[in-house]
Amino acid sequence: MLFDSWSGLGRVLLVGPLAYVALVAILRISGKRTLTKLNAFDLVVTVALGSTLATVLLSKSVALAEGVLAMALLVFLQFAITWLAVRVSWVDGLIKSEPTLIVHEGRFLEQALVAQRVTKDEVLSALRSSGAGDLADVDAVVLETDGSMSVLKSRSEAAHSPTLASVTSWSRS
Repeated sequence: MLFDSWSGLGRVLLVGPLAYVALVAILRISGKRTLTKLNAFDLVVTVALGSTLATVLLSKSVALAEGVLAMALLVFLQFAITWLAVRVSWVDGLIKSEPTLIVHEGRFLEQALVAQRVTKDEVLSALRSSGAGDLADVDAVVLETDGSMSVLKSRSEAAHSPTLASVTSWSRS
């Protein structure tokens, strides 16, 4: 259980760096978009890449070439789908959620909080992180597609800003 064989350790020491270098090379070739945390789709690709790397490292039944091909295939599929999403709006709608307004003009939007499974404490934490001292001083808090929260602090035209045009609003009253 604690030790199987020296050959197993040697395989990990040989295959590990090679698989790691191959993955880094594939990611560099594929561009910055592959490593972004824009949505759940990107997270799934990232987790699948990690799982594939671990399988190559630890499974004697998976050859290095097969693992590198599997990682390249995942990155290619992610590239192809995001390429399509930029050009075809319904594909973009399939892989990405919309940002959601959860605070408007200093008031929590209860229906949006419940629908998005966000607590008031989580919103207040985001306010503190952004430097906002009082909920009344906040025009809007948006739950972004990657799960982060954007805080628009100033009481001005920000609440009617073009940056809120694509945000799902449950109720602004």
